[in-house]
Amino acid sequence: MTDETITCRGLAALLLVAAAPVWAQSYPTKPVRIIVPFPPGGSVDVIARMVAPKLSESLGQQVVIDNRSGASGNIGSELAARAAPDGYTLLANTLPFVTNSFLYSRMPYDAVKDFTPLSVLVASPAVLAVHPSVPARNVRELVQLAKTKAGTLNYASSGAGTNHHIAGELLNYLGKIEITAIHFKGGGPAAIANLSGEVGINWPNVVAIVPYVKAGRIRALGVTSARRSAAMPEVPTIAEAGVPGYDFTPWQIMVAPTGTPAAIVTQLNEHLIKAMRSPDIVERSARDGADVIASSQEQAVKHVQSEMDKWRRVIKERGMRAE
Repeated sequence: MTDETITCRGLAALLLVAAAPVWAQSYPTKPVRIIVPFPPGGSVDVIARMVAPKLSESLGQQVVIDNRSGASGNIGSELAARAAPDGYTLLANTLPFVTNSFLYSRMPYDAVKDFTPLSVLVASPAVLAVHPSVPARNVRELVQLAKTKAGTLNYASSGAGTNHHIAGELLNYLGKIEITAIHFKGGGPAAIANLSGEVGINWPNVVAIVPYVKAGRIRALGVTSARRSAAMPEVPTIAEAGVPGYDFTPWQIMVAPTGTPAAIVTQLNEHLIKAMRSPDIVERSARDGADVIASSQEQAVKHVQSEMDKWRRVIKERGMRAE
């Protein structure tokens, strides 16, 4: 490599740095795409479609949702990782964004190296729910039942490596029990199996289960978060009900491909916070059992790292695989 080549590359790099503020000032000049790596109708899709109109209004450009589902989010996430880092392709994701790294032997993206977190949008607990045929009226009784009748209890999972699967294995890990995962193709089939009594235990979203609890078709033993849910204040947390240290709160995050100019990252974070904190989104989220987080960019970075540290240990100890 000649001195001239080095000089030219150095000059090009300086020009790119100098141009970044200009890009930020003119950004955006065309529609922004949010890739949702899951099917329409799921929790990630719902939040993305809820925030898109607000973000569009704030940015002054159309924001479109692009569902690219498959492989527990890996297909859409890879597409986002390979997109141009110019602020026009974003990715909305949830827990598999970090846990897939420990569940798959080969990954098409690196959650830390290939993405820049923009903001943690919301957090929403799940519920440890049992069919009335299960002879346990609280978490302690369920844990004891699992110990005295080892290998006889099953829980419904929406698929290997999904939130249901991780919630169930965390209970196994902390409770030192063995409740077997029965994997279904999605949360809907898992819920149907639980409601029919085919599988005794399930891990649905808080709001999804409330009507069935009121109707007596399902018994809610505990919420998975560190504090009680406003949607079901009478239901204790799993930690306070018998499994100390249990804390599983599914979250949703917005990220951009690594290399997106810092000024645009800052701008997107500000617009996302503004959108998520709008009164109607806060109200709707609360009604759906979710807490608006709307974190800073720095908090989002720390969140991704802390979640990776936490779930790496659990997944390794439980020998969980998605293949």
